[in-house]
Amino acid sequence: MRALIQRVSEASVQVDDQVLGKIRRGFLILLGVGQADTETHAAGLAKKTANLRIFSDESHKMNLSLKDVHGEALVISQFTLYADTQKGHRPSFTGAAPPDRAERLYEQYVADLKSEGVPAQTGRFAAMMSVRIVNEGPVTIWLET
Repeated sequence: MRALIQRVSEASVQVDDQVLGKIRRGFLILLGVGQADTETHAAGLAKKTANLRIFSDESHKMNLSLKDVHGEALVISQFTLYADTQKGHRPSFTGAAPPDRAERLYEQYVADLKSEGVPAQTGRFAAMMSVRIVNEGPVTIWLET
């Protein structure tokens, strides 16, 4: 699994002008599921995400986690994180899991994140979404299982 995490002061996702998810301070998480990913990967990545210390403490050091700051998460499915651009100009997505398996593991990751104590919202799997963020920092972190 691949997660591109952006620390945000707010974020939202819309489909067809309908807001599906909206958070204040927390993480916007773009999540891609690969061919070899399993439920164990989802649980491990959710735990790592919830405990990732990239919020500033009183000394202005990145030392606080999403849980520490009582932050929220907005998780967006993003198969394009598995784009292979080694050949030509058109990306290949053969490294991404098939949609049915990817959706199941995406939902598992969200459930595991909630089990870690993080309020989480989502977009709509496989939909064309509009995502709005206010990136705080900016801070962007890549996690991979």
